[in-house]
Amino acid sequence: EVQLVESGGGLVQTGGSLRLSCAASGFAFDEYVIGWFRQAPGKEREGVSYINNGDGSKWYADSVKGRFTISRDNAKNTVTLQMNSLNVEDTAVYYCNVPSRTIPYPWGQGTQVTVSS
Repeated sequence: EVQLVESGGGLVQTGGSLRLSCAASGFAFDEYVIGWFRQAPGKEREGVSYINNGDGSKWYADSVKGRFTISRDNAKNTVTLQMNSLNVEDTAVYYCNVPSRTIPYPWGQGTQVTVSS
């Protein structure tokens, strides 16, 4: 059974930082690109950042480029998102998943990030 468990969210002020973690199980983690997504109230879920399983190359949405850093640990089946210089537009529930799958793995519960002004 595939499980994706996100953690690390919280309430921070504008300009603050958070570090999100995702623990994955039930699939060959090191064979897939893995990434972070977010969904703000009233908006569709969107991709935030992905990291390649092979060469470790990374993709970032324009809105987070230069502020967020993604990393992965294939030995521990975890992916991490370091978020700096947070602003209110980053407020959302954050999820991890495999972006290359036509049908995503079952979404986890996500972790809430709230940035106050």
